[in-house]
Amino acid sequence: MYQFMHLALDSALPSGIAPGAAARLRRCASSSVSIPPPRCLLGPLEAPLRYMFGPGPSNVPPRILAAGGRPIIGHMHEEMFEIMDDIKQGIQYAFQTQNNMTIAASGSGHTAMECALFNCVEPGEPVLVAINGIWGERVAEIARRIGADVKTLVKTPGGYFTNEEIEQALAKHKPVLFFLTHGESSAGLVHPMDGIGDLCRKHNCLFLVDSVASLGGASLFMDKQNIDILYTGSQKALNGPPGTAPVSFNDRACKKMFSRKTKPGLENSWKLHKEVAEYLHEGLEGLGLKLFVQDKNLRLPCVTTIAIPVGYNWREITQYVMKHHRMEITGGLGPSVGMVLRVGLMGYNCSKTNADKVLVALGDALKHCHKSKV
Repeated sequence: MYQFMHLALDSALPSGIAPGAAARLRRCASSSVSIPPPRCLLGPLEAPLRYMFGPGPSNVPPRILAAGGRPIIGHMHEEMFEIMDDIKQGIQYAFQTQNNMTIAASGSGHTAMECALFNCVEPGEPVLVAINGIWGERVAEIARRIGADVKTLVKTPGGYFTNEEIEQALAKHKPVLFFLTHGESSAGLVHPMDGIGDLCRKHNCLFLVDSVASLGGASLFMDKQNIDILYTGSQKALNGPPGTAPVSFNDRACKKMFSRKTKPGLENSWKLHKEVAEYLHEGLEGLGLKLFVQDKNLRLPCVTTIAIPVGYNWREITQYVMKHHRMEITGGLGPSVGMVLRVGLMGYNCSKTNADKVLVALGDALKHCHKSKV
């Protein structure tokens, strides 16, 4: 039987398995380990040659590929600090800036986009976003999610914004930040930059520019063109592997970041969810509803469970709320089906305004849904 297992394993192995892999699998089969090593990891990694002629990533030159094979050193080693300084100077050169706050963030260009918005925009502040493709749409969505008052300038894909149109919008909306995509890859457009930074200075707002698809392939001068925040990605014209997001903030942008009244971070998110949950809980109890988890310290802030009120059908309540208030409230899940109603106020939806909407909807449902006599 044991010999038969050896033969079965050998016949099942793909032809590219590394020498000794079959023996390791046989040892695993006869050991106490119940999950064997995956066959796909027993052979050498093979990455096929592709001509990367799409909008990115691009092919990485041999010199950069070779650099990835250099020895690993500690993140606190003296040589690592030197490398980081060298990278900073390289980004400053590529951006044509002398900004001290110039870094290489770990992540995609989208990471730098979020970094700029989260640090420089506070909830309620007006933000003006130029949309002529997907990246303006993405920035507008992120800004809305962090609570900004988003205003938009919109062109069809391939269209561009004149300086006159931009100045009119700046004067009208008075934003704290104006966003524009330099290289709109979804439409293949490079946007003129001259004079826009001057207009932003005139109207006292920050100028944020996305150059993920353009940096290194089209001329851009951060300091000369008065760009306050500029970011890019490593995987396009810079010819690096994906996963690095160069970003630079000038002194104006840093002043805005460091003088903000609210601080971005996990602690603020935790605090907000707790406050909104407690507000919702108080309102639910005011409606005569009982919370399913009685110990306040054990209640999940993101999802509130309400004991189904006596005499009501939970499905009728959820259906009524959906039909008359366009609001999703769900029943239980698994063992809690028939025991609870679940209300989720999380992330973008976590606000006292939304909690009030829930309370109005549930109050309305309790008045109009059928209640059986008990």
